[in-house]
Amino acid sequence: MAAHGEATYNDEQFNTVSEGQATILFPKNNEVFYNPVQQFNRDMSIAAIRTWRDVVAEERWAKALKKEGKTTDEAKAAGETVPVFKPKILEALAASGLRSVRYAKEIPDLDHILCNDLDPEAVESIKRNVAFNNLSEELVRPNLGDAKIVMYQHLMPKDHYHVVDLDPYGSASPFLDAAVQSVSDGGLMCITCTDMQVLAGANFTETCFTKYGGMPLRGEFTHEMALRLLLGATHTAAAKNKRYIEPLVSCSIDFYIRVFVRVHVSPIEDASRCAAAHGQGHRNDQYGLATHHAGANCAECGSNFHIGGPAWNAPLHSKPFVQRMLAHARANAANYGTAKRMEGMLTVICEEVDAPLYYTLRALTTAVHCNSISLIDMGSALANAGYQFSVSHANPIAVKTDAPQHVVWDVIRAHVKRGPAKEPAEGSIAAKILAKEITTTVDFKFHKASNPPSRKIKLVRFQENPEKNWGPKARAGKKRKANADAAAQPKRGKKAPKTEPAAEQDGAVEDAAEDAAMAEDDQ
Repeated sequence: MAAHGEATYNDEQFNTVSEGQATILFPKNNEVFYNPVQQFNRDMSIAAIRTWRDVVAEERWAKALKKEGKTTDEAKAAGETVPVFKPKILEALAASGLRSVRYAKEIPDLDHILCNDLDPEAVESIKRNVAFNNLSEELVRPNLGDAKIVMYQHLMPKDHYHVVDLDPYGSASPFLDAAVQSVSDGGLMCITCTDMQVLAGANFTETCFTKYGGMPLRGEFTHEMALRLLLGATHTAAAKNKRYIEPLVSCSIDFYIRVFVRVHVSPIEDASRCAAAHGQGHRNDQYGLATHHAGANCAECGSNFHIGGPAWNAPLHSKPFVQRMLAHARANAANYGTAKRMEGMLTVICEEVDAPLYYTLRALTTAVHCNSISLIDMGSALANAGYQFSVSHANPIAVKTDAPQHVVWDVIRAHVKRGPAKEPAEGSIAAKILAKEITTTVDFKFHKASNPPSRKIKLVRFQENPEKNWGPKARAGKKRKANADAAAQPKRGKKAPKTEPAAEQDGAVEDAAEDAAMAEDDQ
């Protein structure tokens, strides 16, 4: 037996894993799994919730002061401080409870956390870990239940949770409708999806449309498209319930995506309607294929368009919130094991141009069969032409810009003219693009906007492979446990094999089996 604080455990049955301020017991018989790669996910979540909590506390204080005829500046001058706001958190798909334990120990002044899972063994694991970390079950409340049913049981405003965290194995789409209804006005939804071959691939388009209400596109920008498809699905779920969303931070991370979204209830966002009614006959109706304003063919190469979406077309991030979250991460770097990566990603997000999707230098130069162009040259040419330029956190060779498409291709055409280039075959895509006249004044003289601060100070902007065989771990479930138990039984005439602790995907066991085959990332 070994001791930890006031709790004891059998060290022959359990492994211990420490992350942040939490130490978790993981059974050696593979009941549930731990994935160290997801520490960044949990660190970002704690920083986002703490930042959001401070924002909401200030909003509530300002609203209360306004009723008294005061301003926040007057109140601060009088020595008043922001009242403490104690949020309620629901972790709907908790598995081992590691996330909830970290929330309880690292986010001060919480009302309580409902730590839910559908698997009885996972709930027992949650209870062990709550006790092992000397937390009360009044603060972290283990709960056995279906995530959707639990959320639907909290539809009344007095029962709403201030934070709803969804971190499933696979797609979060089955839980979105219940989540947007169980979160409070101005509350926070933290959503993870790991089914990246569905969201960012081209082989499961119908599955993507079924789950998220939009079609993915084949291209270099698939990971940002995945974020926009998830946000679009969340927006649709909210709109059905007379709510609207405000994305705070949207991240493409390793083999999954994670978004932090505020949900608001406001009549201002509902479409106004009058009492007038008009009849419309159908006798002369004629129907045809839907069209779009861009035309049937690309203006640069003449190829047919492939239509994707519908997807979220508004900003992915709230820049003031990201800046505040970045300041928090820097001030509390000692509390986060992935602080350097957090600072790098949040800094790049702060620098991102608010424009949908992105180009990659590789795709642009490959299209015309020319030598590569440097990020500095590309950025300088766009900035000198009067347009914004940035990289993207989702791809290290991406270019985000508000420049029209023909300007981007004018820069590439000018780049081709600078040096020797292979003559493209007549009638090829490259020939069609290069045949167009350059109508933009292209100047490759260095512009400071082409070298962002995150690049100059050499932040950890893009993570390298964190460990061997990293990525999504196998799903927890009865079949896997049965196989592990069978493997642990000694065969006749042979010694029992040594077993190693498996790693855990900090997620749920509730999604469909189809997602397991699709959850492998395309990276």
